[in-house]
Amino acid sequence: MANKRLLLVEDDRSLADLVTFHFERAGYDVTRTGDGEEALILVDEVKPDVVLLDWMIEGISGIEVCRRLRRRATTANVPIMMLTARGEESDRIRGLETGADDYVTKPFSPRELVARVAAVLRRVRPALAGEQLAYADVEMDVAAHRVRRSGHQVPLGPTEFRLLRHFLEHPGRVFSRERLLDAVWSHDPDIDARTVDVHVRRLRQALNSEGRSDLIRTVRSAGYSLDCDG
Repeated sequence: MANKRLLLVEDDRSLADLVTFHFERAGYDVTRTGDGEEALILVDEVKPDVVLLDWMIEGISGIEVCRRLRRRATTANVPIMMLTARGEESDRIRGLETGADDYVTKPFSPRELVARVAAVLRRVRPALAGEQLAYADVEMDVAAHRVRRSGHQVPLGPTEFRLLRHFLEHPGRVFSRERLLDAVWSHDPDIDARTVDVHVRRLRQALNSEGRSDLIRTVRSAGYSLDCDG
């Protein structure tokens, strides 16, 4: 089985050396850069399975690199974990809203970082090859990790993909934020109910582009459901 490919975007050389050492020991092929412009080039060359992205880097900022990767159809589904010294809640929410799937504040344990990346990759990997899900005009190919609405491809980040998959498996059913945390994030202690709102909003924006109707119903004091009659 081929090694997983990791793109590390970090301009602190000593930290990059430390992170590279731990991921290579865990069986990853690591490509690294400290420059945002170069990262956007390397992502097409390397086709990484996951991107570790520092917020404060040379050239284009990490947050802008994240935004651009999410806008590209070829990289919209690549898991992105942000590394940063910014620990404020507002910064964490901004990172998530921009497209990051996880967020690690410096200083951090390299072993924990490897475990967090492995957890993200496990959540992203489809469980059943060839599985097809559909509701209204939304179609999901789980194995190919593709979503279409009215025949048009919908680029989704890994977390939004998992969230939509859960809704597609239970159309019409209302899920509380806590139930969604359990189903989609597996009770990750670093994820809270507000994060669910962020990802639901991102999923809505992707599904409802070009003026399409909103398929996600907000049920006050209860949660969310996939409901075309909502």
